[in-house]
Amino acid sequence: MVRPPLTPEERLRGEQLGLILRRARGERSIVEVAAAAGMSAETLRKIETGRIATPAFFTIAALADVLGISLDRLATRSTPAPT
Repeated sequence: MVRPPLTPEERLRGEQLGLILRRARGERSIVEVAAAAGMSAETLRKIETGRIATPAFFTIAALADVLGISLDRLATRSTPAPT
């Protein structure tokens, strides 16, 4: 099954999500946070850089738990304002 291309809004939302997660990670290593969330460091790196713009809900939920961020906050901050 082929996924349809992402819209510009989905790409922007993915970039904003990645920025929030990078800031929340702070000084912790990408390897440490990824391992605690049950994923590879490469997956977390791709999410943080926006290369995975629409990660699975449970992936984000695991990261939010490890980073101490509420899912509500992530959703609110990663959703672009209407233009």
